[in-house]
Amino acid sequence: LTAEGMSRCELTVHVSTKLNRSHLTHGKAALILPCLGRTERDEQESGPQSISTEDAMSSVMLSLGSRKPASPHLLSEPAIIARMARAAMPESATPWEWYVGDYDRIRDTMAKVLPGFEGFNELVRQHWGFRIPQPARERDFRTPSGKAEFSTAELPDVIPADSDVLVLQTMRSHDQWNTTIYSADDRYRGVRNIRELIFMNRKDMRDRGIAEGDLVDIVATSRDGSVRSITAFRALEYDTPRGSAAGYFPEMNVLLGPDDYSRQSDQPLMKSLRVRVAKTA
Repeated sequence: LTAEGMSRCELTVHVSTKLNRSHLTHGKAALILPCLGRTERDEQESGPQSISTEDAMSSVMLSLGSRKPASPHLLSEPAIIARMARAAMPESATPWEWYVGDYDRIRDTMAKVLPGFEGFNELVRQHWGFRIPQPARERDFRTPSGKAEFSTAELPDVIPADSDVLVLQTMRSHDQWNTTIYSADDRYRGVRNIRELIFMNRKDMRDRGIAEGDLVDIVATSRDGSVRSITAFRALEYDTPRGSAAGYFPEMNVLLGPDDYSRQSDQPLMKSLRVRVAKTA
């Protein structure tokens, strides 16, 4: 559905550090604009520039590239955005070029509008940067009582009525950041050089005549009635509760239909897919 929507756009633009498959999904006209990576030197009017980055622990710090750029013609992401803005809005009062000349100016502006980023340029230059404020972490509860407030909710019965059906969850491996996969290893679960797999309970494997390492087909029926499947995935025994299974996204995304989302939160049901698993013929 996303690809269909993008194909109707008059123009799509990718700003990228390297070619990737997302470039194959585009509008009627498309541009690929290569940019500097954050490990490359970024020289602007005021000298070498640093960009701010946030890690998985909500810590923000500066990243200063030191490598020679892959090409002398590469522009930085801020420079590309600023030039596009100026070309599209030549009369804009926003000082686009001034911002690009010194990224500290961008951070100073951010400090004026983002709560918790006051003194951004000073904070980010500390040895370990700074942590984005999270009130609950500091036991500052923004509730009427000023205290943490808990509620209970009835949990649905997640055990499928059909004993042949498993509840599948998808997840990331250790060497993965969002959908970017750095290697096919997973130190969390003792797996090396494979991602096309499904973790299963030993008894569930035995009930289906599946041995460790067997190739299996996984089939899901979407809420819209469509049958979705992936084939020749490797079954591995894992200490997961009986009736449940697990595997990696994005490899298993195809099992999820556009109508498979929570009616309460609108989130995709990637932790609660009903699937059938059988040995590959």
